[in-house]
Formats: sequence, C-alpha cells, structure tokens
Amino acid sequence: MKILLTAKGTEWDSQMDPRFGRTEFFFIYNDETEKVETFDNRAIENEAHGAGPKTAQKMAEFGVNVLITGNGPGGNADTVVRQTGTKVFVGAGSMTVKEAYDAYKKGDLKEA
Repeated sequence: MKILLTAKGTEWDSQMDPRFGRTEFFFIYNDETEKVETFDNRAIENEAHGAGPKTAQKMAEFGVNVLITGNGPGGNADTVVRQTGTKVFVGAGSMTVKEAYDAYKKGDLKEA
C-alpha cells in the first residue's frame, strides 16, 4: 500500500506540511516494499488558482492508497482525491513524517 504524507522535507524526521494543495513535498512510503519516494511540489506555489486540484491530480499519478495530512484537501481538490478512492487522514499537521506515519498505524488520526 502506498501512503502519501504532505511534508516540508524529504526525510522521516521532516515536519509535516499541514497544507495539501500547496504542500512542499510528497513523502510516499510503500509499506509493502518499504520504499520511499519523494516529489518536490514547491512549483505549485506559483499557481494563482487551482493548486489543490493540480496537487490531487499529481498525487493520483503516484497511485497512492492513503493520504496523511494536516487539514485535508479543500473542496475541489477533495472531489479529485475522492474520485481516486484514496482514503484521507487528517490531524498530523504538527508532527514529523515518522510521527504521522506511526499515528496512522496506531489509528490515532481522524479519517476525513
């Protein structure tokens, strides 16, 4: 299963990015292969409108099953995320990537 965490960096000890649409990085962990992929999403900062849906479309390209973030996707982005069948978990905005992953595994995050 591929799990995408919105992050401010590319390491397990990076801070989570509470934003979805304008998250700085995707930190993608495949818990079956234990492989980590990252994607630099900082170019989205230059988008005046539609950052959320564009980020959701990029997320879909990675084929993730779970999204862990702080606040969750906004309206239009949420529609795109839901169409992919991705489960969304929120409440991880003040954690590190590792803490957020551990909280997800323990069932401590809220499913949106």
